[in-house]
Amino acid sequence: MTLHPFRDLTTVTPRGAGRYTAHIDPIWTIGPKVHGGCLMAVCAAAARSELFETAPPEMPLDPAVVPLAVSASYLNAPDPGEVDAVVTVRKRGRQVSLVDVELSQSGRPAVHAAVTMGVPDAEEPHYTEEQTLAQLPVEPPAEAHALVADHPMAQVVHVSQGCDLSVDTSSAHFLSGKQGEPQVRMWARPWSADEEDPVTAALFAIMTGDVSAPVTMNRGMFGWAPTVQLTTYLRRQPAPGWLRVRASSTVLGGTWFEEDHTVLDSTGAVVVQSRQLAMIPR
Repeated sequence: MTLHPFRDLTTVTPRGAGRYTAHIDPIWTIGPKVHGGCLMAVCAAAARSELFETAPPEMPLDPAVVPLAVSASYLNAPDPGEVDAVVTVRKRGRQVSLVDVELSQSGRPAVHAAVTMGVPDAEEPHYTEEQTLAQLPVEPPAEAHALVADHPMAQVVHVSQGCDLSVDTSSAHFLSGKQGEPQVRMWARPWSADEEDPVTAALFAIMTGDVSAPVTMNRGMFGWAPTVQLTTYLRRQPAPGWLRVRASSTVLGGTWFEEDHTVLDSTGAVVVQSRQLAMIPR
């Protein structure tokens, strides 16, 4: 294990003509399959790399350009190991650029992502709605469940081996064998060497838009809840410190459910918003 596992995950190697390879370590999995948020982060990293690799001299890019929005359709669930990406710049603008990424493994398409690139907000917002998530402590309190090696969830949520994750036990009713509303709150933080790199920190924040256990578990529905489509917005560059995450759903259908994530940084600013369409566990 390196000191910067998430940077390693999102390091892509150019192969020419818009082609890249990346290596996904087994820690970035939920059960045997690669975590969907991590796949999104790899796609976003490939999009940013191609945009910078092919930037013409007359249109230099601001180093602060990162993925602002990633809309991903999940075609197959790849295994950890080598993946390939084919990246196409669809629009190159001074404020907004659009990039398509197709991620595959052994010739089998896994993810198709449309990535919007630009510089996120940095100034004070004109208006912001008060977030109930802001009532959660900035750092995990003693009663929070840290997903360390001997925690039951850590046996499935292997991503906890490459970052720090803690769960708010007052919202995760499934941890005590109870049921409650489909809402889970937690804390996430990259390791210090990953947090210190602005691009890696931004990609990690994008990943946290899919970091929660499926909220269906609070209704007694366990098992794999495959993501079909996920759209994530990076609203601001995250400040150093813990990220507070709230995952929730309003409709758990017979086959489908939506899951929304809101992510606040240590200052209380909204840094990530996401919505996914997923399937009810069988």
